[in-house]
Amino acid sequence: MGGFFGAVSKNDAVTDVFFGTDYHSHLGTRNAGMAAYDPARGMQRVIHNIENSPFRTRFERITGEMRGCSAIGVISDFDPQPLLIRSVMGTYALCVIGVINNAPALIDRVLNFGGGHFDAMTGGAVNSVELVAALISQKSNFTEGIRFAQNQIEGTASILLLKDGGSLIAARDKLGRLPVQIGRREDGFCVTFESFACEKLGYEKTKELGPGEIVEITSEGITQLSPPGEKMRICSFLWSYYGYPTSDYEGVNVEVMRYRNGRLMARHDKEMGNNSGVDYVGGVPDSGTPHAIGYSNESGLPFARAFIKYTPTWSRSFMPTDQNQRNRVAKMKQIPVQDLIKDKNLLFVDDSIVRGTQLRETVEFLYESGAKAVHMRSACPPIMYGCKFLNFSRATSDMELIARRKILEIEGEEGFKYINEYSDFSTERGKKLRAAICDELHLASLEFQSLEGIVEAIGLPRENLCTYCWNGEE
Repeated sequence: MGGFFGAVSKNDAVTDVFFGTDYHSHLGTRNAGMAAYDPARGMQRVIHNIENSPFRTRFERITGEMRGCSAIGVISDFDPQPLLIRSVMGTYALCVIGVINNAPALIDRVLNFGGGHFDAMTGGAVNSVELVAALISQKSNFTEGIRFAQNQIEGTASILLLKDGGSLIAARDKLGRLPVQIGRREDGFCVTFESFACEKLGYEKTKELGPGEIVEITSEGITQLSPPGEKMRICSFLWSYYGYPTSDYEGVNVEVMRYRNGRLMARHDKEMGNNSGVDYVGGVPDSGTPHAIGYSNESGLPFARAFIKYTPTWSRSFMPTDQNQRNRVAKMKQIPVQDLIKDKNLLFVDDSIVRGTQLRETVEFLYESGAKAVHMRSACPPIMYGCKFLNFSRATSDMELIARRKILEIEGEEGFKYINEYSDFSTERGKKLRAAICDELHLASLEFQSLEGIVEAIGLPRENLCTYCWNGEE
């Protein structure tokens, strides 16, 4: 994943962009960068690796080193960015968030188009941001170039571009899978992924770009370069998992959605009689916690934090990138409250169950700490397809997904024809899937939020939501 923040102002914009970019640190842990434009200094750019040190630490001196009334910043889990590009349209800084699934084919196409070339990274890889720049350069202006790039890309690409001269161009990805929002202040404007970042810096949220919409922004105002498309597929996981609790997307707040989602799950369990004998309800921190609060409020079962994450050392849930280290760190962070665990029937709500690896560690830890029984609720349906639009999950194959693996064990490849039945708790296949996952993870019971339930919790029309990872529908 990743996120960006930009500002254009009558005053220096670097400090705002430093703090605004830092507010996107939950979206990535690999690379970060900032670029600024100043008439005297021209374009400036700094990139750092942030795998072992957070953005704030690596860039804390930036306000003394960089100057400009226009600046952009980005957090990225993939390639280093922003890049400085010199083209027929002038010099500009570019950052891109999303994923390009057909990058090899696009690279070959560019190389065969007028003898193009790329700066190769280690192993011969091409920076995806440079690829987007090469696609943009095949047209005569930024608007046509960005539209061309987004039409060629299979995947998702939201773009923030800083022009030589100081204006910003922002483009939301073609189907609006990710948010791009604009805030206004008396001295200028900002562009952000997370709405709270602009509000915290004193900007009033003014506009949310529509799918594929392109705008140019100066300190004086916003000019629409290309109107939004009619079709939207915003990622549902923004609300259930990786969106920040204080942000709004399409007018729906993340934290409020999670409370609502938890309440809906509790109502279902009450109807089915699935939560009798539970002593405490808790969330798998952090994103599962608000779902659990909603569950507790609706069910009347007491909420308790039976274990706490130790965050002073390992504050970011995405780090490190190595899976074995991630599993170990996840376990090391969990500090039990013995009085709330020993001999207790505990029901936890997790934001999702992807591979089940970390969840297995959590359940084992709870039993080792004396729990009598551990029940689990997933705040979203079983994940059946690896995301091919955003790569929010580190799963590299559908068969890494625990639901897929269990279907294969139960019925072989024939079972993949009945994924909708396996997702449905009321069918025999659905019951077998839940029992198989319970057995592997040593759970007393397991239930998933339904697709209808999560759509209701979000509150947007189903046709506007991307639900690919649950039902394979694009």
